[in-house]
Amino acid sequence: MQIILVSDRLTTAKAITIRPWHLFGALFAFTTLVLLLASAFSFITLKHASSLRLPVIDEMIAAARVQETERSEQFVRENLNTMAIKLGQMQAQLIQLDTLGSRLAKLAGVKAPEPVTDRPLPGRGGPLITPETLSATELEAQMKHFSDLLAQQDDYLGVIESELLLDQATLSLVPSTLPVTGGTWNASGFGWRIDPFNGSRAMHEGVDFVADVGTPIIAAAAGVVIDASFHPQYGNVVEIDHGRELTTRYAHASKLHVKPGMVVRRGQKIAEVGSTGRSTGPHLHFEVRVKDVAQNPNRFLELARKALPPGARIETAGRRP
Repeated sequence: MQIILVSDRLTTAKAITIRPWHLFGALFAFTTLVLLLASAFSFITLKHASSLRLPVIDEMIAAARVQETERSEQFVRENLNTMAIKLGQMQAQLIQLDTLGSRLAKLAGVKAPEPVTDRPLPGRGGPLITPETLSATELEAQMKHFSDLLAQQDDYLGVIESELLLDQATLSLVPSTLPVTGGTWNASGFGWRIDPFNGSRAMHEGVDFVADVGTPIIAAAAGVVIDASFHPQYGNVVEIDHGRELTTRYAHASKLHVKPGMVVRRGQKIAEVGSTGRSTGPHLHFEVRVKDVAQNPNRFLELARKALPPGARIETAGRRP
């Protein structure tokens, strides 16, 4: 590119040739000058901003501070919301564990622990050595670890509850409840004895409870009634099947309150004490049979006898017809 200069002072016109590198050089010099001037202006402005008290500079600094404060508050809010969600989840897990613990205490027959808020905190102490403040990331990691521990504890207690429920269900089918309360325990025991009618030595396949006529007879365990009828030897008799080829028999009743096919629960009234059948007086003849073979009921009922409170214990008599 050429530039022609014409002037009154010049006798002839002059031509100046501008090459591309001239343009690039001029542009580079102009850019460098602008940057240097801007840097100098920024340095002088920031260095003397506090003394100059320029409104524009003050507004720029205030706007920058506001933006930084908003970003910090937004970060804190997000972390607080995350921690609040974690705390809510942990609180729900703690409530679930507390409910599960109460159920387990009830199943195990122990007193449920008092709420933590009703008890003083345990004593703690020690010298303070190099305290450290947890960061948000570390705090979140600790909360996640604690939440995982709560979940594991919940699963563990759930397994224990299932086992206790299974044990309780199994125990409810074992004749471990006294069939008569308020009478004489073991008036005539299990085993060989002198028969009260013919005086010969005979096998007694149950235990007798002497009680007044009309005294309630209750099921020693849960099960299904398979017989409720009159028998020449047993009189009015009830027989209950508890599963696993285990049955109980209640004889010499005055009245029957169940029928075959009925499902009865442990402790349910099934009959009343009487003296029907081959009997010398009002009492309950109680048998426990496995595969239709008579077992000693004392092995089952001794646990029930020991579980009675002192004021509710029934008298024990020696063997007699």
